[in-house]
Amino acid sequence: MTELVKLQKNTPVTNTLIIAEETENSHQSVFRLVKKYKEDLEEFGVVGFEIHKPKKGSNGGRPIELAYLNEQQTTLMLTYMRNSDIVRKFKIKLVKEFYKIKKVLSEISSRQNNQEWIELRKNGKLTRKSETNTIKSFVEYAEEQGSKNSKMYFANISRMENKALFFIQEKFPNLREILTGQQLQIMSSADQIVEKAIQEGMDQKLHYKDIYKMAKERIETFASIIPKTIVPMIKNKVLADNTPTIKKEKLNENSNKK
Repeated sequence: MTELVKLQKNTPVTNTLIIAEETENSHQSVFRLVKKYKEDLEEFGVVGFEIHKPKKGSNGGRPIELAYLNEQQTTLMLTYMRNSDIVRKFKIKLVKEFYKIKKVLSEISSRQNNQEWIELRKNGKLTRKSETNTIKSFVEYAEEQGSKNSKMYFANISRMENKALFFIQEKFPNLREILTGQQLQIMSSADQIVEKAIQEGMDQKLHYKDIYKMAKERIETFASIIPKTIVPMIKNKVLADNTPTIKKEKLNENSNKK
């Protein structure tokens, strides 16, 4: 994925801070333009606003309000700015980045209409449900041993698997919905490994922290014998500046929904 364009609720967007930095304007002036022309911009969708806390050392770490704009809104916004060489070059970069991320979404949509992928996803959900039931028992087991944050294991175990198995380039609402068939199979295997490790640990009456550690070690061992792949994977090749041309497909805006 890119730094200029990110996904927000499955929609490619950029924000006023990026626009300001890339066009060498103050964020205040760019944000003021958004406020001034908000009615025009919302001809192409709702403008999203968010309070953002800069990294330490930037603007004193004080929170600032950002506006998020989709492709059409960003294009219109840039027409309200002076067309200097810097702005013109940024427009070119932005067009390329929006196009790149739309190709990713198009490929994911095409993949999800493949019957083989649908069957793999269906089977994966069954495996995941079985793992989740075991994790539920593990949460109760950990609580009985005095854990105060055992419910965090649902998210912690998912993050642990994802981090060990994949290079994740962008946040999606449901990571499993954008995996390739091969990645779905790997994930299902990982789910079974975790489930077995947790169940064995509970059967052996181990401490809950040792059980989690055992499950993590087994996943890391599993990950060491398979190639760690990038998510999202496009035509089994890494998305990069030299990404091969992909046949255009109709973009399904709801492609990441279950």
